Amino acid sequence: MRLILIRHGQTPSNIDNLLDTTVPGPGLTELGRAQAAAVPAALAGEEIEALYVSNLTRTALTAAPLATARGLVPVIREGLREISAGELEMKADNASIMAFLETVKAWLTGNLSARMPGADTGHDILERFDAVVREAAGKHAGTVAMVSHGAMIRFWAAYRGVNIDWSNEKYHDLSNTGIVTMVGEPVDGAAPGGWTIEEWHGAPAGGLPGMDLDGPTAELVAEGLPSGHDQG
Repeated sequence: MRLILIRHGQTPSNIDNLLDTTVPGPGLTELGRAQAAAVPAALAGEEIEALYVSNLTRTALTAAPLATARGLVPVIREGLREISAGELEMKADNASIMAFLETVKAWLTGNLSARMPGADTGHDILERFDAVVREAAGKHAGTVAMVSHGAMIRFWAAYRGVNIDWSNEKYHDLSNTGIVTMVGEPVDGAAPGGWTIEEWHGAPAGGLPGMDLDGPTAELVAEGLPSGHDQG
């Protein structure tokens, strides 16, 4: 199976650097709409069989141009939603952002029992995204696109990707409408791996600007993170 993971376009909360993770969430900015409009051209060479989105407004709006261009009806799945910030929700101070990102980093080093303050463990997050991938694989043998969120894509792709190399700075960024392409099959259980990252394109689709205004989950300090083969 080939999986294309697309981060949503820019939102007002991204500009304000807020940990905004609740449903339904904000819509897109003018730049975010332009980024979404650039997605179909960025994926022009892909034969996409199905298009999945989370239950947050920003993923539906980002997926709309691609859905129209390909004649696809987006499938809404709650499992693709952003990692809940829990007690850190709508905070923008450095301590809160670091607490969020350090929890994600704990999961990436194999500590899936670590809990986001007032929210989920890594096991919870992995299981719900895995379930959507498993569903899609059961219905489609080819390429499936999923529009999700910065922290969610970064965690799942890095945890499942056997070939991620944190010494390569390209893996540190995932801007709005950044695209990660992976090949593999659904994995049972919490052991890392199962997928190969074909391409990690962290810049916005179409090369549009916005790298400095794409929210607190756009960049992860990789110090201390293992390679994909060494997780757990």
